[in-house]
Amino acid sequence: MLPIAFHPIYKHPLPEGHRFPMIKYELLPQQLVYEGTAATTDFYAPPMPDMAHILRVHKESYVNDLLNLTLDARAARKIGFPLSAELVERELRIAQGTVWGSLQAIEKGIAFNIAGGTHHAYSTHGEAFCLLNDQAIAAQYLLDKSLAKKILIVDLDVHQGNGTAEIFSGNDAVFTFSMHGKTNYPFKKEISDLDVALPDNTTDTEYLSILTEILPKLLDSVKPDFIFYLCGVDILASDKLGKLGCSIEGCRQRDEYVLGTCHKLNIPVQCSMSGGYSPDIKIIIEAHANTYRAAKEVYF
Repeated sequence: MLPIAFHPIYKHPLPEGHRFPMIKYELLPQQLVYEGTAATTDFYAPPMPDMAHILRVHKESYVNDLLNLTLDARAARKIGFPLSAELVERELRIAQGTVWGSLQAIEKGIAFNIAGGTHHAYSTHGEAFCLLNDQAIAAQYLLDKSLAKKILIVDLDVHQGNGTAEIFSGNDAVFTFSMHGKTNYPFKKEISDLDVALPDNTTDTEYLSILTEILPKLLDSVKPDFIFYLCGVDILASDKLGKLGCSIEGCRQRDEYVLGTCHKLNIPVQCSMSGGYSPDIKIIIEAHANTYRAAKEVYF
């Protein structure tokens, strides 16, 4: 069984021509069930969260502006989605899906959220398609419930996890590791506990060599008892918002390595899918599905 958070609200209607591939949230679960990687009983539809957990990470005035749809126009533009009650509900359910997934991971070793990885959401504002930081909310939840003492966030999306870095700045219980494109968004980077900035067109060989050198040392020094993994597939050479040069096979090997390492060390891991913007939706779905295939092979 692969515990997977998914709700139909994840596929949110957007204006025609919008560059965000919202259709992937509908197609990915269908593909996983069609090929037998997941069963329909593996999926969990997250309810609305306890707002107290959201407010442990995000400033109350910002959350109220979201709930009341009173964000000023400039703040709303930074998010990149037309603000609506349904969009806010979507983000809240995604956050709850990751909280649920963290509990499932403690029990079963691994869990997924079909969406999430909203690492550009700061404590005080959202940006770049991110309103609420799902893994930051779940990490704080685990700490508050004494279910984890030391958390490692492994952010392998092509864009730096700037919001996550800001949220946990100065918090020794959470170590933020972001490996991302050097010249890509955000152009003003925050300071994670460990930032690894990759040059444009980094190849599979270069990417995997850097990751396999860094991660074991990081795990040995941080000694986490829980890992959140942002497994964005925007590292692909085909990604229109990427700039790196990785292949689908290289992306699959990345996921196999990270998940295999977590399993070997018996560290629970929650995975949020994060970014993927290749023009061909079939490439996005294949790359995301590979993460689930790797998990099933490693864990089950």
